[in-house]
Amino acid sequence: MRRILLRRSPGSLLLMIIFAVLTAAASGTAHAEYPVTYNFFSGIPNELLNPGGSLPGSNDWNCKPTAEHPDPVVLVHGTGGGAQTNWGVYVPLLANEGYCVYSLTYGALNVPWPLSAIGGMRPIEESAAQLTGFVDRVRAATGAAQVDIIAHSQGNIVADYFIKRLGGRGEVNKFVAIASPWLGTYGNQMGTVRAFAAQLGISGDTVDSALGAGICLACSEMLGGGRFMTALNADGVYDPSVTYTNIETAYDEAVVPYTVGLVPGPGVTNILVQDGCASDYSEHAGIAGSPRAAAFALNALDPQHPHSVPCEFIPPLTG
Repeated sequence: MRRILLRRSPGSLLLMIIFAVLTAAASGTAHAEYPVTYNFFSGIPNELLNPGGSLPGSNDWNCKPTAEHPDPVVLVHGTGGGAQTNWGVYVPLLANEGYCVYSLTYGALNVPWPLSAIGGMRPIEESAAQLTGFVDRVRAATGAAQVDIIAHSQGNIVADYFIKRLGGRGEVNKFVAIASPWLGTYGNQMGTVRAFAAQLGISGDTVDSALGAGICLACSEMLGGGRFMTALNADGVYDPSVTYTNIETAYDEAVVPYTVGLVPGPGVTNILVQDGCASDYSEHAGIAGSPRAAAFALNALDPQHPHSVPCEFIPPLTG
């Protein structure tokens, strides 16, 4: 597989983000009721206009699932994301398909907005407890026995902890995992780092904590071979009661190596977006804004009514 190394200066990266946000605010392709803009940053304008709110089409507590889509979909954002900022593509897309869609911001620090919109900073155990309460509320409001989950990055680990450790088994039907660090990011490579540190008299826990920078407490928990991931995967990566679909990109710069997001298992479907589409350059953020990844996600939720999966140039960062 041919790979391209993309290099940018911090200044050019900032300009790309600003351009992406402005583009997301100004453009959109109409799909039924809600406009869908395939851009990872397309939810940010809504957060700016409605701080701490919900994207149009989501968190309708009067929504009743249809016979065609009986399971509500709960969206679980990644590190630094939020209910609106991570899901500008998926909320309108799913709502237009007739799903009851719900998203939350978990793991935010107790600080004023806009910093409070940055989720995934607290320990995963705490975030999973928040998700547990949210899923309970969704099931109570909709009358659904189960939900489907679409998660990005850290959200996958939070959701799996909910399922495996907090009583969520039986409450989740399908699980679409986008860019998931199932085996812990950096995988077995972290063992080498910890061994070197041990020669200097530094404990592995100290090394892991340092990589979290003391701000993102969940980040150190997601390292390969660390205490948290080892305990979570002690009984296997997946819960056998759940149907998993993993969607990953070969250019993922946060889940390293990307293969830790494509762990095989019974009833597990693994999708590498570059397979059959060399023009897909989405990486860790862009894959959550990509029309190709979104089509795979829709098909995972409803394989009886498959959508055409596009192959086109998909840029990094925005998707």
